[in-house]
Amino acid sequence: MNMLLMVTAEDCQLIVDVCNTHGVMLAVCHVLRYLPESKKIKEVIDSGIIGDVVNIRHLEPIGFWHYAHSFVRGNWRNEATSCFSLLAKSCHDIDLITYWIGDKKCTNIQSFGSLNHFTQKNKPDGASSRCLDCNVEEQCPYSAKKIYLDLFNKGHRGWPIDVVTEGVPDIESLTECLRVGPYGRCVYDCDNDVVDNQVVNFQFEGGATASFSMIAFTEEVCKRKVTIYGTKGEINCNFGDPAINVFDFLTRQNTKHFLEKTIPPNTSMMGHSGADYHLINSFVTALSENDASKILTGPTDTLKSHMLVFAAEKSRKEGKVIPLLQ
Repeated sequence: MNMLLMVTAEDCQLIVDVCNTHGVMLAVCHVLRYLPESKKIKEVIDSGIIGDVVNIRHLEPIGFWHYAHSFVRGNWRNEATSCFSLLAKSCHDIDLITYWIGDKKCTNIQSFGSLNHFTQKNKPDGASSRCLDCNVEEQCPYSAKKIYLDLFNKGHRGWPIDVVTEGVPDIESLTECLRVGPYGRCVYDCDNDVVDNQVVNFQFEGGATASFSMIAFTEEVCKRKVTIYGTKGEINCNFGDPAINVFDFLTRQNTKHFLEKTIPPNTSMMGHSGADYHLINSFVTALSENDASKILTGPTDTLKSHMLVFAAEKSRKEGKVIPLLQ
């Protein structure tokens, strides 16, 4: 399945119940678990090098233009027609936190977030409803001309341009799509209502805690950053780097743990830094060997993290801590 099971807790539970009842082998595309960074972090935690995990601090920088493309103008902009942004964009980040924390159950969850910027009240004076005929477009970092036409003129033809147009894009078809289609709209004049910044705080059994931040207003695009604090050391990882860094409190030494890259040459499944290949490979292997343990994100683990996402959104909307073990 795609990154989401379903967009309601009830439907997620129903899918998992059906799979478990009928022995269906289900893999959910939480690609982050299949990244070398994620697996190396889990390996270091399980080795005991940093002792007991006390806190996890995880950041997803969405990227200013990526957010404008997907969550202001794009398919995931409106909760009624898609879902809330924590579920759409970051459910697999919440899954990572549960993956790293291990068997400890989450006891309490709290979240804050809002649609801070992309609203009608922030529309600049003199701005048009569409970027191609806007008098202040040159001063707008979210301009569709900058995001799509400038990228096209630099020779780019893939995502996000291939979402804007149908078929093989050319400058004429791209320009026309921006003139009349949803991706040419002013970011302050859309029907978006999902948050552009959100934090989630977790408390786990035994007192361990975690925090997750999802933010639209970043230079980097989806290059996650995580620090994990243990009783004997800490882990720092910038996703995309060749190694994770581990500091040992006893020796006061930093050690780089380099990542294993095991992707075959010339594969077409290089999406998400090669995680797409590992996900598909694990699923095909699970089917061929009739061994569901090969799947890192099966129905049970996925349901666990999805329920935390739903609880976090409930907390954000109701303005209170949600207890989970009552």
